[in-house]
Amino acid sequence: MPSPASPHTRRNRADRTAVISIWAVPVLVIGQFAMLAIVPVVLALTVSLRHAHLRGLRRWTVALASAYATPLILWAVGPDRAPSLSKDMHPVFAALIVVAALAAGTAFHLGRRRPRTPDGSSSERPDLRAAR
Repeated sequence: MPSPASPHTRRNRADRTAVISIWAVPVLVIGQFAMLAIVPVVLALTVSLRHAHLRGLRRWTVALASAYATPLILWAVGPDRAPSLSKDMHPVFAALIVVAALAAGTAFHLGRRRPRTPDGSSSERPDLRAAR
């Protein structure tokens, strides 16, 4: 069993934080808690930027953060803003955020399914690689 400070444990904790945060965003936005979605968006972005093994997830979390930041900024600087972000957000922005979160979650799970081989290729069956 690895110690609490081992790299394997930290990697699993980072993976868990990222995936839970990413999947929480569409639930919060659809459930009309868009302002609370800032927490999982920031967590997913921070974790993906800080951990090297989540390099493939970075572009997706940046896209998610950008999709979320656009209506948030429009709500914050708007002259007559609604009492909540969910009520003020255009449905297209909500759909964009949900699609970006679903894409990031899918990218996370698909990225974990392809184990990397030492030579840099991503093949699940090393015995089927082309002969050199």
